[in-house]
Amino acid sequence: MGNLSRYRSPEDLPAVAPVFPLTGVLLLPGANLPLNIFEPRYLAMVDAALAGDRLIGMIQPAHPGAEADTESPELSRVGCLGRLTSFSETGDGRYLISVTGVVRFAVAAEVAADTPFRQVRMDFGAYAGDLKPAEAVDLDRGRLLQALAPYLEANELEVSWEDLERARTESLINTLAVALPLGAREKQGLLLAETLNQRAQLLLTLLEMAQGSQEGDGGSLQ
Repeated sequence: MGNLSRYRSPEDLPAVAPVFPLTGVLLLPGANLPLNIFEPRYLAMVDAALAGDRLIGMIQPAHPGAEADTESPELSRVGCLGRLTSFSETGDGRYLISVTGVVRFAVAAEVAADTPFRQVRMDFGAYAGDLKPAEAVDLDRGRLLQALAPYLEANELEVSWEDLERARTESLINTLAVALPLGAREKQGLLLAETLNQRAQLLLTLLEMAQGSQEGDGGSLQ
């Protein structure tokens, strides 16, 4: 459903796009995010995206879980614009989609719209570097994978270690950041990391902190 290389500068992107506020869900440039869409307003959002430029902004509410208390929670100041890259419809009316991250954005303003879904004016200025080739990453992959193993075990998650070891470092970092069940604040921190190197180091720190916490809990029970 399209080549992301068409987006070379902020001028190639819309000034206004729909947003999907969802706590604990992270989209990063170059990463894929699968979504199960069932709410009518977001079914309408996907329909509009398919009929238009196929771009959707993923963003967290400013206060974790706020979407459960209100239909229009305050939005975080930064999200990530993605392109709808796969789509299928289920027999019960749900959409199964995949969104691929293009570029982060700052919310300049929410716009008044007659659509059931929310739309915001996006400022890409601080994140134009997301549209350029990724920087080299200074990361001890062995240390990252060593910290990942107990995290996966504690959360009863299974992965293909062969695929992880083969993955490019950029893809490894962003895929783990998107897929791991980290907290909403940790997810937002990974999104806000200015560079890929900073994101890599933060991810490693979060995994090692989780490992230390697990070991500490284990020690207190002995």
